[in-house]
Amino acid sequence: MAYRSYDSGMGDILTPGVKGLMIFNAIAYLLQTFYDEQMIHLLGLTPLYFWSEAAIWQPVTYMFLHGGVMHLLFNMLALWMFGGQLESFWGTKFFIRYYFITGIGAGLCNAVITPDSHAAIIGASGAVYGLLAAYGLLFPNAMIYVWGLIPLRSKYFVLIFGGIEFVSSLRPGISPVAHLVHLGGMVIGVIYLKWGSINFWLKRQLRDWNRNRESGERRRNFEAEEKLRREVDDLLDKINEVGLGNLTEWERKRLQEASDKLKEMERSNRSL
Repeated sequence: MAYRSYDSGMGDILTPGVKGLMIFNAIAYLLQTFYDEQMIHLLGLTPLYFWSEAAIWQPVTYMFLHGGVMHLLFNMLALWMFGGQLESFWGTKFFIRYYFITGIGAGLCNAVITPDSHAAIIGASGAVYGLLAAYGLLFPNAMIYVWGLIPLRSKYFVLIFGGIEFVSSLRPGISPVAHLVHLGGMVIGVIYLKWGSINFWLKRQLRDWNRNRESGERRRNFEAEEKLRREVDDLLDKINEVGLGNLTEWERKRLQEASDKLKEMERSNRSL
């Protein structure tokens, strides 16, 4: 299990798109508890059935079914961890479009490579791995804590997971996990984000976001600096009234700390 840090200026928020996807997944899983076999047969992505019966809805519906509570929770946790920050950066419309493009694309990759398979593919993992690839591309230096302990930059985290899925996809039948779907979601996501005008739009968005973040940092620094100046001015006014020797030990210490902090902030603001 991995946890990521927020060093990009965005907080832990449940964004509208992520919230909606979580709700739909939860409802689908609740229905599965009553109609599991029927739903997997009809809505899971079975390559042979998809091609022979033209079940064109399956590349969409398979993303909302899961093989157990832990499967669902793991995907929803990853959706929240990476999706919320991506949605905050992209906006809900682009985020939802990207989610479905990677999820559908991942399913189609599996259907094309294994057209005769009778195994039904279920789960949001294709789209989630697409989000993971996007996070690594857009926030490559953000820290992710593997098992909550081991710090790893997101770009290396994505490369490691991509490598694992690639190697695992070369050994079909060893595991019930659909590694081709995971790998397909990452590949489709990278291609989509690197494609022409989309890549240009993303670069412009990233540039504007960085500018807004710098502007926000300047504003916060200015407000903190003004607060310190008022505090120093109040202490200086007291010195004029009663003399330096009549300040308490805490007030003298605070005056020195505030003065040093103001000098440090002024140097920092000049460097921004």
